[in-house]
Amino acid sequence: MELKSVNKIETNKTELEIAIDGETFKKTVNKVYKRQVGKINIPGFRKGKAPKSVIEKMYGKKFFYEDAMKELYPDAFDEAVKQAGLNVIPEILDIEVVSASETDGFVFKVKVSTYPEINIDGYIGLEIEVPAVEVTDEKIDERIELKRKQMAITESVTDRPVENGDTVTIDFEGFMDGKAFEGGKGEMYKLNIGSGNFIPGFEEKLIGHNVDEEFDIDVTFPEEYQVDELAGKPAVFKIKIHDIETKVIPELDDEFVKDVSVDSETVEDYRKEVAKDLEEELNDRRDKEIEDKLANAVIEKVEGEIPQAMYENRITDMYRQQAMDFRSQGLSMEDYMMYTGANEEMIREQLAPLAEKQVKLRLALEKIAEIEKLEASEEDVEKEYEKLAEQYSLELDKVKELVSKDDLFKDVLVSKAMDTIKATAVIK
Repeated sequence: MELKSVNKIETNKTELEIAIDGETFKKTVNKVYKRQVGKINIPGFRKGKAPKSVIEKMYGKKFFYEDAMKELYPDAFDEAVKQAGLNVIPEILDIEVVSASETDGFVFKVKVSTYPEINIDGYIGLEIEVPAVEVTDEKIDERIELKRKQMAITESVTDRPVENGDTVTIDFEGFMDGKAFEGGKGEMYKLNIGSGNFIPGFEEKLIGHNVDEEFDIDVTFPEEYQVDELAGKPAVFKIKIHDIETKVIPELDDEFVKDVSVDSETVEDYRKEVAKDLEEELNDRRDKEIEDKLANAVIEKVEGEIPQAMYENRITDMYRQQAMDFRSQGLSMEDYMMYTGANEEMIREQLAPLAEKQVKLRLALEKIAEIEKLEASEEDVEKEYEKLAEQYSLELDKVKELVSKDDLFKDVLVSKAMDTIKATAVIK
């Protein structure tokens, strides 16, 4: 392989001209011939026995050239990139064949996107504002009330009529102009009063009626109802109530506390426990907000032209991750697109803004790590491996097989760069 020229054609875009000598190219062409000849039928020759010269005479002198070139491209390209000292971004290559012959070899040009050189300043002492963490009695009450509702039990009601919030079991059948209409009948149907699952007026008119009562209710379908024949039309529903159920919320007392808490036995202790949990949640949320705002502030300070290939690669990674997440839930990406009416292009467009943010932030943090001369130790990397093993429930050796040590070194440096920004930030 000979690197004939290296020409920077635009920012972060370089064209390489690469030559493969005649001997190497000829050997590769012959290798391709031997691999493919068994599949080629030539009149007058047994299958797989036609000489190379005969095949070339019939199909053209360069019949085996394309496959030979494809075989030689990868190693020649990698070697050329090393010689040129370029840090290239993985992408579909734009290759142009300049010349090719088994005597002189072949020459090709390839355009590559190179890793951008960015500048960043002003990342020390960034000022941001975030809400103060405040655990109020009102928030404590809301959390406890939510827990009480979660612990509610369902009881049948026999001594009163239907009230808002009850769940009723009913038979119903709808009539329009005295005739039953399709889709208007249900038996032993459970309906939560106030859920809004039925057309306006239906649920409200069940209130005040009792178990075993049979009665009619008058309603009018909405003008925009999905069934054209019913839209805007009055109807009569015949109803029978079989059962009324209500949720009984437990009292907030020491017995309730013992049922829901391991550490508390009294209401007073439980309120302190809830307050502590809320404070931890709010602090976690605040830390996440701080990091997001600092990330946005850092991104705004990035100067430099970033190749589109970097964004596209990140979008592809995110798309694949989304597909893996769906598979873990028993859903394929194809099924998801069918259900939502989306396609790959639409999903990639949705992912683009976040991908751009992540690429810019990563470049910024890598540059900050370089400026601040941050270092990652073997111990730092080992801890990251252990975290990944725990996170994905994998053996440590398996994680080390899957994750490059060099990549993890970079991840540690990026993390340390963000710690540097946080440590110097002015948070109001």
